[in-house]
Amino acid sequence: MKHLRKNKLGPIYAAAIALLLLSILLGLFLGATEVGFADVLKALFHGDTDSPQAKILWFVRLPRVAAGLLCGAALAVSGAVIQGVLANRLASPSIIGVNAGAGLAVTLCAAFGIVGGWRLSLFAFLGAFLTVMLVSLGAKKWGASRGTVILMGVALNALLGAVSDTVTTFVPDVSILSSAFKVGDFASATYVKLIPAAVVILVSLLFLNTLSNALDVLTLGEENAKGLGMNTELTRVLFLIFAALLAGAAVSVAGLLSFVGLLVPHAVRRVATTQSRHLLPLCALVGAGFVTLCDTLARIIFAPYELPVGIIMAFLGAPFFLFILIKGKGGHSRA
Repeated sequence: MKHLRKNKLGPIYAAAIALLLLSILLGLFLGATEVGFADVLKALFHGDTDSPQAKILWFVRLPRVAAGLLCGAALAVSGAVIQGVLANRLASPSIIGVNAGAGLAVTLCAAFGIVGGWRLSLFAFLGAFLTVMLVSLGAKKWGASRGTVILMGVALNALLGAVSDTVTTFVPDVSILSSAFKVGDFASATYVKLIPAAVVILVSLLFLNTLSNALDVLTLGEENAKGLGMNTELTRVLFLIFAALLAGAAVSVAGLLSFVGLLVPHAVRRVATTQSRHLLPLCALVGAGFVTLCDTLARIIFAPYELPVGIIMAFLGAPFFLFILIKGKGGHSRA
């Protein structure tokens, strides 16, 4: 069985890379304004920045595609890590309140005039980390079941969303950004906003890839991991820090994108492997390609009008979540 699994990983990696490349090409070429292959080559390899097509490519589509790739990879890997640490395949950044915690931090930053840069990414991380630690500690202290952890996340989502709405009510200027932010959208992606988040995401992905074996040990259970000499408390906090960094950085760029961290890890586990050394890079590749394709679809489906990409995610993710919830009987089965 292991030999068969190894034999099919090569084609799966190839398919994931093909999805990634396809999403990049479609994201660059497709949109309300036609940008041809010759225009792309001229802009990328001949330094054209003067034509209207080049300006659209350099300052609209490239940052938008880059944002989709980075945020998709970040949310998918964050979901895989959170599911492993909490031993709950129904957990994801959007479902257990991690995105909402980062979103509240971003809303507070906007209320105080912080709309980009390192400070925004830092506060988004702090909001995400405090939320995920609250859920983790609560689950451990009260011995919560897997289904109860999800209910805790739902309650936190509601509470943090209410606080965000309260801030928006008293600071009307924030409401200008709140609609697209709550749904999730890349329309406002810029290099200035993207660069700090990109550094955080890439560094976090690199570190998590080196810690993949430790994540596998942690998923064996508390007693087994301790028996193998692991400091489970420190390791768990370390993984949650990186998961929060990924989710917080993604939220600071894209807003509250839903279901990426749930849908992608499930799909990768089903068709590929549960071993973290393959699971995490495959989640990064598939998540990046999937979110970028969804954003391209959101731009062209009603062109010249466009939907926020979060709406597409909700249409795809909500039925999938209901399916695995019913199949897993509330999250108690071993998915």
